[in-house]
Amino acid sequence: MTTPPYTARPIAPRALKELRTTDDAGRPADTFTDTEGGSPLRCCLRHSEPGERLALVSYAPLRRWAAETGAAPGAYDEQGPVFLHADACAGPADDTLPFTGSHRTVRRYSADGRILGGRLVGEPGAFEQALLEAFDDPAVALVHVRAVEYGCFLYEVRRG
Repeated sequence: MTTPPYTARPIAPRALKELRTTDDAGRPADTFTDTEGGSPLRCCLRHSEPGERLALVSYAPLRRWAAETGAAPGAYDEQGPVFLHADACAGPADDTLPFTGSHRTVRRYSADGRILGGRLVGEPGAFEQALLEAFDDPAVALVHVRAVEYGCFLYEVRRG
């Protein structure tokens, strides 16, 4: 992991509190004890450890961002599964880019919530360059980093 000029943003504390009760699909959070570890936690941007209490919830990152900004993403609004600590945690330990050890997609969005494109990133050292390229485009307002194998949202990076 390296220190980028842009910061990975975990799910916001207010959203985490809401998701731990009712997720973005309207269902109660599914809590369990992680027996194996290794789940990517979107609250603190690290992998879980065996024995930790987790919640698996449906999360709509673009919808929540749009509610903050007034964007109207239309059909680009999607929700998917994310892992969180079942109870509040301290958040990320530092500002390094997490989850860079596997292929990822860097998906770019405009200020109105429309997809502007994406890039497959396969090497850990290529993440900084992919983010720099994304934000070199003045139309890009935010970026989602997603897992390739399942398409799951991992974290967002915003301009400025």
